[in-house]
Amino acid sequence: MEQKPAPWCRPRHKLGRALAWLPGWLMTRLRYGVKVEPWPDRGQALILFNHQTALDQFLVGLCFKQPVYYVASEDLFSIGLAGRAMQYLVAPIPIKKQATDIRAVKTCLRVAREGGTIAIAPEGNRTYSGRPCAMNPAIGSLAKKLGLPVLLLRIEGGYGVHPRWSDKPRKGSMRVHVAERIAPEELKSLSPAQVYERIRQGLRVDETEIAGQYPGKNLAEHMERMLYVCPKCGLARFESRGNRVRCLSCGLEAEYLPDKTLKSADPAFPYRFAADWYEAQEDFVNALDTRDWTDRPLFTDRAALSRVLLYKRKELLRKEAAISLYGDRIVIDEGKEDELRLPFAELSTVTVLGKNKLNLYHGESIYQLKGDERFNALKYVHICARSKNIARGDLDDKFLGL
Repeated sequence: MEQKPAPWCRPRHKLGRALAWLPGWLMTRLRYGVKVEPWPDRGQALILFNHQTALDQFLVGLCFKQPVYYVASEDLFSIGLAGRAMQYLVAPIPIKKQATDIRAVKTCLRVAREGGTIAIAPEGNRTYSGRPCAMNPAIGSLAKKLGLPVLLLRIEGGYGVHPRWSDKPRKGSMRVHVAERIAPEELKSLSPAQVYERIRQGLRVDETEIAGQYPGKNLAEHMERMLYVCPKCGLARFESRGNRVRCLSCGLEAEYLPDKTLKSADPAFPYRFAADWYEAQEDFVNALDTRDWTDRPLFTDRAALSRVLLYKRKELLRKEAAISLYGDRIVIDEGKEDELRLPFAELSTVTVLGKNKLNLYHGESIYQLKGDERFNALKYVHICARSKNIARGDLDDKFLGL
């Protein structure tokens, strides 16, 4: 007789929620000065939220009084003792980032049957630019399958307070609130595509449309984590200092201002917001023929190489490896006896974690590259996605992995 699995939702998760509440409140209030608007209903729900800051899960938790089961990147479960403690106290639902994960869907259905409240960031990625990332349309089908009330929780001002590429938060206004509730009866009357569109529109937050001042020191510091295309000279490296970021190839320089706009003394500088630069960068890559870059690398970097042992730990393989990004592959320590060659055709997923970590899913192995504080992991995701689009013959596909 098949043994019934242990419940996912446990009484101890109420304790986990209580233990996380005070540090979450202190971190978000002291670090972000955010205005959180609590949701009055303790009933079971599916919480969907846009992803702007590294502390979004705490912001969501502060809105609700019941335990919340977050769908979280499986990388979080591979940090040794801390990961095991997190699993014990709050039991997040692991998911393979930027991939369709049937196991995660089954776990969500299980949690829903057990009466748990589930929280998901449908974009799957924290915004680099302040504008929304792409959202998987499958969220519409999942919402209908779960059959729970859907709460659309909006985080506004988060990019202004703490851009993904920055280590330091700034002062400014930030709000977290449930903007809309979709009842189960209404979900039944809508198609999955209609539910998806309702979610996409409800969670759309464009920081270029939110006015306000976000003063601080070194406002442009680490923008090179996001930028790798110069409007004057194309593929390039950047260096940030204080409030300014500069192209190392042509010297073009821009200043990041407290109102989130950009200013440059160069009359040819075309962007008002970092989001405009980011989207122009995507346009550049989507016009790039990566097949022209198979005999020489587009970029070279140095980073630590680890193997992720899921739900256990990370195993350091090389403390500092040479990384070469070609138009069809990533090569680690090229020319050495222990060279590791990862063709894009063999990589199921390439994704950025946090600010400067890159996960490469190769067969049964998950490799992680972690560069220094100025490492740009984003370009690897974009170039790989563009290469895969070309290989499929879909040159008009604009999705670049985020």
